[in-house]
Amino acid sequence: MITLNKKQARTFLLYKQGLIGEHRFTGKQGALDFMRQAGCIQFDPVDVCGKNAELTLQSRVKGFTKQTLYELLYEDRKLVDYPDKNLSIIPISDWPYFGRYRHAALRGGEEFPELEGLCETARAYIHAHGPVCSDELPIEGKIYWHSSIHWSGNWGEQSNAARSVLEQLYSTGELIIHHKCGSRKYYDFTDKYLPAELLAAPDPLPDEFAHRKWRVLRRIGAVGLMWNRPSDAWLNIWGLKADERTRAFEELLAERKLLEVHVEGIKHAFYCHNEDLPFLEMAFEEKPQKSRCELIAPLDCMMWDRKLIHELFDFEYTWEIYTPAAKRKYGYYVLPLLCGDRFIGHAEFAADTKAGILTIKHVWYEDGVKDTKRLRQQVQSCFKRFARFNRCKELRVEADIC
Repeated sequence: MITLNKKQARTFLLYKQGLIGEHRFTGKQGALDFMRQAGCIQFDPVDVCGKNAELTLQSRVKGFTKQTLYELLYEDRKLVDYPDKNLSIIPISDWPYFGRYRHAALRGGEEFPELEGLCETARAYIHAHGPVCSDELPIEGKIYWHSSIHWSGNWGEQSNAARSVLEQLYSTGELIIHHKCGSRKYYDFTDKYLPAELLAAPDPLPDEFAHRKWRVLRRIGAVGLMWNRPSDAWLNIWGLKADERTRAFEELLAERKLLEVHVEGIKHAFYCHNEDLPFLEMAFEEKPQKSRCELIAPLDCMMWDRKLIHELFDFEYTWEIYTPAAKRKYGYYVLPLLCGDRFIGHAEFAADTKAGILTIKHVWYEDGVKDTKRLRQQVQSCFKRFARFNRCKELRVEADIC
């Protein structure tokens, strides 16, 4: 049994995530390495100061740019857009593991007979014209349809017919997202871009429980340190109930794929990947490490379990984008601000990429954060890097940044 104090537990988690000390991840290869570690990162189309997936990578990968992710997705084809924990980006090597969801989408489409004729129209158009978005597809009107594998409206509601047809063919794996222009998705035939042997590969885990266990292990690796409790970290693992989750933890421990970790002052046990033992040893040593100041994405994989973050870091974070303005504690699109092994506050930005201006709208510091010269330097350096990430030459301040 491994026992850590809270500081050691935080340090371990940040080592695992590549958020403390010298950068573990660098450049395009570093972005790909982190993606393989995480399994998936969430995609969200909102772009106030970078999209969520871009924000997740910029905090960890030295030299990361938005173009880096675009190339990995749409030029190198090392990553692919596909639902996992909600809308996500995954390594293409994981494509075979999601075959059951593509089959489910095929079966679900059979419940909507009007889809097939429209799908034929879409196929013919794409064959003739190449990648297409819903605005260009010559299909008009609305239909009753709901995606079988990810949210796309409510049952019984009508949805845009062109968009529904493209999403259905995408859900079944027949189409892939060829590229995105802003939040607009362009689709083309998957077999033009992914290797034939990958598309023909059988499901590596046809047994339902074995598949869920694999996904539980994968999510633990994405967060870094998890407990066996209800959590947003388990979202979209179909059929995963509490007793099955417990069985998965027990078997993964017995197979020595997980280590059990206890943190002083917290009654619930935590679990991490057995292969992360070197990071535990580094946390035990408590050697001084380079203190990094980083802005963390709202849907960052490390933040998937907000209760866990509160227990370990004594930090509360709520993404308030869908909270009515009058009820927000902070702002519309606010990022956690990490410095060293602590979250020191919340920061709100707005990027005007056409004008090349990143505006710091507000910074809310946690109680007990001391205004020191070193902290000011770290925060200012972080915000300047964030401006460059957003392709902004000017940093405009509406609030004192420390």
